[in-house]
Amino acid sequence: MTSVKDFRVEEEPTATDLGRGRFVFSDRYSVFDWGEMPDHIPNKGASLCLMGAYNFELLDVNHVPTHYVGVVEDGEVKDLGECESPPTEMAIELTQVPDLPHEDGEYDYGAYHEVAGENYLIPLEIVFRNTVPVGSSLRKRGEPADYGLDTEEWPEEAVDLPEPVVEFSTKYEEQDRYLDRDEADDIAGVVDLDQLEELALAVNHILTDHAARAGFAHEDGKIECLYHDGTVKVADVVGTFDENRFSYDGQQVSKEVVRQYYKRVQPEWVDAVAAAKQEAIETGEPNWREQCEIEPKHLPDEIVDALSDLYCAGTNAYVDYDWFDAPSIEDAVAAARDLN
Repeated sequence: MTSVKDFRVEEEPTATDLGRGRFVFSDRYSVFDWGEMPDHIPNKGASLCLMGAYNFELLDVNHVPTHYVGVVEDGEVKDLGECESPPTEMAIELTQVPDLPHEDGEYDYGAYHEVAGENYLIPLEIVFRNTVPVGSSLRKRGEPADYGLDTEEWPEEAVDLPEPVVEFSTKYEEQDRYLDRDEADDIAGVVDLDQLEELALAVNHILTDHAARAGFAHEDGKIECLYHDGTVKVADVVGTFDENRFSYDGQQVSKEVVRQYYKRVQPEWVDAVAAAKQEAIETGEPNWREQCEIEPKHLPDEIVDALSDLYCAGTNAYVDYDWFDAPSIEDAVAAARDLN
């Protein structure tokens, strides 16, 4: 189980063959890497499953290999268009995920790949960015000119990048950290890093183009990938309001709404999380959450309702079909904007 979806294995992968399994999407959510938060958001799981399936099928049409098999309704694996109601289960191919040893503050990727062989989940997140919002960590890692911007200092508002930027971060470490290309190349194993970058740019282009036609701005996102017998496939889930950052008419339609709410209403918890993470980096202690002395508070009911409407209305608009009984995207966005 992850913080937002459950994982079922139907056929174990082997050193040579992919297995089969399912994601079961829940209404749980996570922000700031906390794990499961105190509240559930109704229909969020169905929204993510539906949007993820839609995007996987969109990638398939564009000849991008993925681990997606279909969605599950009444125990049967189907294409999304065959479903009668929003699905909450997704059938996928499975690859090996070896243990990543951690000792004396160091992660042993050599041991990971020794077990992984030619069939493994690449232990990286490949991040792509089309915009740089205020507060983005990218601003701390480089100057505007490094990303093709004709300005000496970062503006005090979000900036559209002239070309998408691709970065690599760790996936299985207790805290995600961004990597230079040499370290990312080592962690990727036998997979060529340029191939991962090209794949991320292709996915970003497809999602950005579709989002624009649906009225959304696609600001940033990530992919995860598996490697099997010489082929790299997009894995996990792609292009949802949790994995990626979308906006509509200038309003975030993503988990960013919740992040900003907690920054405004419970900043002491947000600060405590940041402090615990920093202390963990300095001490080499992987379980930073155990060091955090403040717990997140419950969301008010009206916030939960507005978030549910935002997920459902956003999904309806993105896929151009009313799967959910939800307000229009314009009304849902207006309600979310009123939360600020």
